[in-house]
Amino acid sequence: MPKMTFIKPGGEKLEVDAPLGVSILEIAHRNGVDLEGACEGSLACSTCHIIVDDEDFDRLAEPTDDEEDMLDLAFGLQPTSRLGCQIIMSEELDGLTVTLPSGSNNQLL
Repeated sequence: MPKMTFIKPGGEKLEVDAPLGVSILEIAHRNGVDLEGACEGSLACSTCHIIVDDEDFDRLAEPTDDEEDMLDLAFGLQPTSRLGCQIIMSEELDGLTVTLPSGSNNQLL
């Protein structure tokens, strides 16, 4: 099974199993990783914002225009920022590393 690593805001690394066909948001939730996902993956917020490791970023499919629009609202936006609900685990992403920002911008409250 593919693996991925979450880097928490304090720097702690957590390597987890990353089942194929499952979003990074759902993988986080299954492993107790504090990644909000206020809209439950419906692409209506930016609370599942993650920062993809520079070395892994080019392995991802291009973000949609809708994802780009939501990323504009993300807290701590970086050049390799993506939404965890929009990245679906595949064999090609085995070993993916993502960092969680230190906060989120929840527009749904």
